[in-house]
Amino acid sequence: MTLKDAKIDQTVKVLRLNGEGAVKRRIMDMGITKGVEIYVRKVAPLGDPMEVTVRGYELSIRKADAERIDVE
Repeated sequence: MTLKDAKIDQTVKVLRLNGEGAVKRRIMDMGITKGVEIYVRKVAPLGDPMEVTVRGYELSIRKADAERIDVE
């Protein structure tokens, strides 16, 4: 399952990040690393972007990036 598949009001744990180079680095710079918990706050009406809470702050992430984050 990826972060893109998570439902509103669901808390998930990051298993791994897919991707390479700048894309992976950008996701990690947002505070999304292996083992961190992510709470899905809301999703835009058309599905992109989604708003999540990571490490105590709110973050908007595109679905294209959310697909690169494997969660449980």
